[in-house]
Amino acid sequence: PGVPTSLLPSVPHRSPGEEREGAVADRETRLRVVLRVRPLTCTETRRGDRQVVHSLGNGTVHVSAARHEATFGFSAVFDAGASQEAVFEGSGVRQLVELAMDGFSCTVFAFGQTGSGKTYTLMGPLTQVHEKQPAAPGLLGLMQRSFSCLLEQSRSRGSDLALSASYLEIYNEQVRDLLSPGPPCALPLRWSKTRGFYVENQLNVDFESMEAITELLLQEPTTSSLAGSQRRRTSAHALNRHSSRSHALLTIHICSRAVSTHPAPKQGTLCFVDLAGSERVKETGSSGELSVEANNINRSLLALGHCISLLAKPRGKRTHIPYRDSKLTRLLARSLGGSGITLMVACISPSSRCLPETLSTLHYASRARRVTTKPMANRMSPEKLLKTLEEEIQALQLENLSLRQQLCLPRLPMRSTEVPGTPPRVGAWPGWGCRHGPAGLHRPPLEGHPLEEGAPAWPSLYGLLRDFVVENEQLR
Repeated sequence: PGVPTSLLPSVPHRSPGEEREGAVADRETRLRVVLRVRPLTCTETRRGDRQVVHSLGNGTVHVSAARHEATFGFSAVFDAGASQEAVFEGSGVRQLVELAMDGFSCTVFAFGQTGSGKTYTLMGPLTQVHEKQPAAPGLLGLMQRSFSCLLEQSRSRGSDLALSASYLEIYNEQVRDLLSPGPPCALPLRWSKTRGFYVENQLNVDFESMEAITELLLQEPTTSSLAGSQRRRTSAHALNRHSSRSHALLTIHICSRAVSTHPAPKQGTLCFVDLAGSERVKETGSSGELSVEANNINRSLLALGHCISLLAKPRGKRTHIPYRDSKLTRLLARSLGGSGITLMVACISPSSRCLPETLSTLHYASRARRVTTKPMANRMSPEKLLKTLEEEIQALQLENLSLRQQLCLPRLPMRSTEVPGTPPRVGAWPGWGCRHGPAGLHRPPLEGHPLEEGAPAWPSLYGLLRDFVVENEQLR
């Protein structure tokens, strides 16, 4: 009060995206861990299983069983009555979508015992995949809701985003592409200083609509390649009729184009990881190939748990983190201990018969709450940006040249700055030495039909070329 406004320091206006980025960038951020307790199944009820897990509110659950009394706390707890929408809104996935659009690497992964509801939480009912029945809107999982939120946010912001998806599985310690045509084959896993661990020759598929990404993942496609989820390895055993036999990673790549305020484009990712469930061979009755798959699943989950235990220690007391112990930990290295933002969804069964696995998952999730990362937005380097823009301009020039050739338009007049013999400059605009702008687009009049002065010839062609020229100018 009493201070002249002219003496107050000016505070630059910050967009919502800049405020979100400033709130998390380069600050230690704990992994957010939420718990979902599925209802007892009909089989468990008929068998007389008791419910041993009870929600106490305020993010806590209590396990009550003979010789086992324990209470666990999480960022949020969703009991058997929680809807898919409540899990989406209450777990913070919407905020992760917004951060991914701001250039951060965001990861959501679900883990827990086989049959605990991980795939249902992420994707919704399995009838979408196995029986090709569309799910009711209220049953859609975190993935579909995130896609819808991403496209909605993109439209509301007016952002010029390039969206693409990649989908892979880790089956028996082999990384396989679920989107590439032909039989799934093992892909090499590489490491570089700039990219960290990455999958070589992985296919990225562009999409612009909810229908396109849904068809890519769930529905029967019209091409020779199968939808990603249909190609994932599943089998039936005593605890689960559609048990996932592989870890699946779906990654949405979000690239925003450069604007005047941020000349370096942002490159964010939103990754959904559906881990295969931990299982005891004695309980599942697995044998032969199923037993081999179970051993590989448990081995990779054990490696992941070991990494989480070490990451949960204070930074000064951490020893070497053995990410290279499995393909899964290599691909999750950045999400767990690097520059990403991670949400973990722990799924458990309340049945007394599943108590050992339930307690294991709860302890596993409690350790993960102590893991911290230092999020950092990913921006394209100036060198890579210049190279990208040069390639884009060259593509636009070739596109305009092809258009003019197909429409039999006259060649552009040579400008004084051009050297004779060089290809003519295409895609020009009034003021750049071109007489074929919107006001100057005319053709020679046909014999016997003189063209009236000021009347544009080929009005539909004029509109087509105008759209192309305007679009090219915006991209430049």
